[in-house]
Amino acid sequence: MTSEGTPRPAAQGFSPLDAPKEDELYKCVHCGLCLNECPTYLATGQETESPRGRLWLMKGVVEGEIGLTPSVTAHWERCVQCRACEAVCPSGVPFGRLMERTLAQVRRLPGRRRFSLGHWLGYRVVLPRPWLLRLLGRLAWAYQRSGLQWAARRSGALRLLPAGLRAAEGLLPALPTSSFTPTGRVVPAQGQRRGRVALLAGCVMAVAQSPTIRAAIRVLARNGCDVLVPRGQGCCGALHSHAGERAQARELAWRNIQTFLEVGVDAVVTASAGCGAAMKEYPELFADDPRRREAAERVAAMTVDITEFLAKLPLRAPEAALPLRITYQDSCHLAHAQRITRAPRQVLAAIPGLQFVEMHDPARCCGAGGAYNLLQPELSERILSAKMDDVAETQAAVVATANPGCMMQIEKGLRTRKMRVRVCHVVDLLDAAYQREAPR
Repeated sequence: MTSEGTPRPAAQGFSPLDAPKEDELYKCVHCGLCLNECPTYLATGQETESPRGRLWLMKGVVEGEIGLTPSVTAHWERCVQCRACEAVCPSGVPFGRLMERTLAQVRRLPGRRRFSLGHWLGYRVVLPRPWLLRLLGRLAWAYQRSGLQWAARRSGALRLLPAGLRAAEGLLPALPTSSFTPTGRVVPAQGQRRGRVALLAGCVMAVAQSPTIRAAIRVLARNGCDVLVPRGQGCCGALHSHAGERAQARELAWRNIQTFLEVGVDAVVTASAGCGAAMKEYPELFADDPRRREAAERVAAMTVDITEFLAKLPLRAPEAALPLRITYQDSCHLAHAQRITRAPRQVLAAIPGLQFVEMHDPARCCGAGGAYNLLQPELSERILSAKMDDVAETQAAVVATANPGCMMQIEKGLRTRKMRVRVCHVVDLLDAAYQREAPR
């Protein structure tokens, strides 16, 4: 029924598979509380670039008032999917789910399934194959270490690249010398044993931030956990879900579900806010498959962000001081999707010597949004600029966060503004403090 009580026309434009659920879509009461939380609305001032406007477009398609035209779908594609709107919505509209399902419809449009060679290569070829991603990471590392990157940037040769490749090159962080490969070996707990956990290595993080994964293993072991990084795991499917590639997301999710259920652990720990949010929402991917949904629910219930896990233990405070002035950026999928804001700050507060400075708007999106900074570079840059203003005001030496995409995006912003600030994960700081302790 519509809000006026009259029968709603049959859904048109959306195919039944992975269509937005009408009982969720019609929860929106158009109050507008989401507007001032939406980074794309704040950047453009346009109603169609707000959650409320995007929901109106979804309803228009469902009710047969408008079609799935490029001018309509472009507004959905410009959503960064930060889910800040969900945190303030009084009606509980699950905007993230609605957007993922809507983009799945867009992907099925004639001529839009692949979008581009880059889209197909990224989502269908590279991300599902960790070995290939690691190989590309090694090539990128050689590009950086050989001096070719410096020469290309200095000479302006990058202007000759296609826009997508140019954006990807600009996002490259200083890559570590080696990627992380799951071995299946158990790293034993130090001191009194408090549990057995599995750690998600993920895909991009295993290449771009492998030292953070190793730091997470050391931190978990230091806090009394046997730590296993199982073989057979891979990309969690978050990037695919955000892009509307739900069939591929289900394949990746099912592989991880089977892997983590086989290893017999108390918890599945993630050091990536986006991955953790996706895994906690695995059951939604299998809403129409009761057998797989039950397994997905088990893994979702076991999944925990590393800061959440450490804060609940509680963690063993480091004995050595780490004298640094730091600030913290709330990763969107930790703060808005998982509703975790206190735990990272509790972890940071346990580190002696840190001078913590809260930024003006720590929950403001940085514009990373999975692959958003590659697909919507102009809007992403505008959103990032506001975040970098907040960082600069703190005069911090370090920006801590809890998501690999945010780390890469903020590192790019710092590099662009030539700010002598470094970005790291919360567990990197905790691990650094532990490393400064006297040998036991």
